[in-house]
Amino acid sequence: MSTPSPHEPAYADRVYRSPMAVVTGVLILAMIVWLCGDAVVRGVGVGRWIGLAAALCAVPLTVAFTIRPAVFANEDRMRVRNPFRIIELPWGVVDAVRAGYSAEVLADGAKYQLWSVPVSLRERKKANRSAGRTQALGGGGAGGSGDKAAPVARASADKAVDELTELAERGAARPGAQGPVRVRWAWEIIVPAVLGAVALGVLLVV
Repeated sequence: MSTPSPHEPAYADRVYRSPMAVVTGVLILAMIVWLCGDAVVRGVGVGRWIGLAAALCAVPLTVAFTIRPAVFANEDRMRVRNPFRIIELPWGVVDAVRAGYSAEVLADGAKYQLWSVPVSLRERKKANRSAGRTQALGGGGAGGSGDKAAPVARASADKAVDELTELAERGAARPGAQGPVRVRWAWEIIVPAVLGAVALGVLLVV
């Protein structure tokens, strides 16, 4: 891992996000722009304002649940960017990173979901079956006991959790990995979404 520059954020080393969620978000945003844009251009009277209000509400919510979620991690801490919150966790306070039905981090008596690390039970079962077949074959193919064993298959969420757990264990005692958990609400998402929803509700009522 490269050493962060003093002029760069300390959490910019490794990024974990769902490519499928990003692609889905871009497609949904394109649909919103098309539908709401058509309402603004072709609509008359209050119809144009309904299109604008709908876009103001839908765009930030779509970004929040698809493009925005990410986990940034380096030697000192991890930063979790969820739909409506940003959680910064120094490794010194992280108790565990785990993936059951969802990926989550336990720290300082609280639990935080990792939205950007989706758990696929289907992928996990497939990886477990592949690992079982590898073990049945002796773990290393036909090269004999002296050959290097083949890597055990792991689901992508489990691999991400393994990497984050390794970073947490390695960095827990570092001086720069100490401090409290910091949580910030994503007002840049919440405010426009609420304003758009209120405006849309008022326009539909009147």
